[in-house]
Amino acid sequence: MLNLVLFGPPGAGKGTQSQKLIEKFGLIHLSTGDLLRGEITQGTELGLEAKKLMDDGKLVPDAVVIGMISNKLDANKDAKGFIFDGFPRTVAQAEALDSLLLSKQSAISVMIALEVNDAELEQRLLLRGKSSGRLDDANPEVIRKRIKEYNDKTAPVAGFYQGQNKYTSINGIGSVEDIFTSINSVIATYK
Repeated sequence: MLNLVLFGPPGAGKGTQSQKLIEKFGLIHLSTGDLLRGEITQGTELGLEAKKLMDDGKLVPDAVVIGMISNKLDANKDAKGFIFDGFPRTVAQAEALDSLLLSKQSAISVMIALEVNDAELEQRLLLRGKSSGRLDDANPEVIRKRIKEYNDKTAPVAGFYQGQNKYTSINGIGSVEDIFTSINSVIATYK
């Protein structure tokens, strides 16, 4: 089973690359953002709370996210593997994910980090905000807050996977195909 953490700040291209990986490897895309947006669309209590936090550029509580991930794993027991996109965002979440996967006799295979500078991220997110309708992509102040949140709280997760020899970083600026080729090269060494 190939379990891949696709890592990087908002706007790094994780969603774009995830779609290509799904097509090539038959993996299940597990995007906490998509799971949360699904709850928001359905208007659930969790969704309304998540929307308020996300619109402010804040993170949703770990226990809620881990529960959603566990349900998704259980619903796809025959999967060839999973792409974790946007999760884990903290070392505590990485530890919780490792524990969850261990309880299901699985583990993270590799974390691949897409490296993109802050100015490029802001431009990408503003451009995406024009077509996505997402409030968190349309406001430069919220975008900067999200990037800072990533740099302060999420970037340290890389060290967690470095300690397990499961971390590789690649340049997230370039053509979609060149970045995908780099990702495939990394995956080939962990399969």
